[in-house]
Amino acid sequence: MDAAQQEATARARELQRNWYGEPLGALFRKLIDDLGLNQARLAGVLGLSAPMLSQLMSGQRAKIGNPAVVQRVQLLQDLAAQVADGSVSAAEATERMEEIKKSQGGSVLSNTTQTTSSSGAPTVKRVVREIQSLLRSVAAAGDIIEAADTLAPTHPELAEFLRVYGAGRTSDAVAHYQSHQN
Repeated sequence: MDAAQQEATARARELQRNWYGEPLGALFRKLIDDLGLNQARLAGVLGLSAPMLSQLMSGQRAKIGNPAVVQRVQLLQDLAAQVADGSVSAAEATERMEEIKKSQGGSVLSNTTQTTSSSGAPTVKRVVREIQSLLRSVAAAGDIIEAADTLAPTHPELAEFLRVYGAGRTSDAVAHYQSHQN
């Protein structure tokens, strides 16, 4: 790989870190390991072609263009966490992956069993991720920050929301939400 290609790959991975919290190669490898998948199976569940998944993992492409695919990634991340903590068995995970594969994206704030707490309400982290996904599907983090700066003098609350939820990390946004509930 020549210097220009290396620079483009590094830039794509940095954009991925801004949009998705980490480079997609690392994120997808975690899903593959945690859910016992191979790349072809992961691509199928996400609704991507195997070459597109490979390009996203290698940094040849930066962004997932389809918001429904981003939502499926988030559903798989939630499922992997449930498998890791033992609340979902391997057999149940396989069934859920089939459901995720069939999902069309639908409502941004869907209320399915994978996205709810034991009380039936969407989890804070899930809602935060969906808000982030929606914002990041229409603009890059830098653009969101620029919009927040423009809005700050007249709409400080909206500017803060955009900075925290649109350009920030999921854990910071969850903490922000929880601090405002008291």
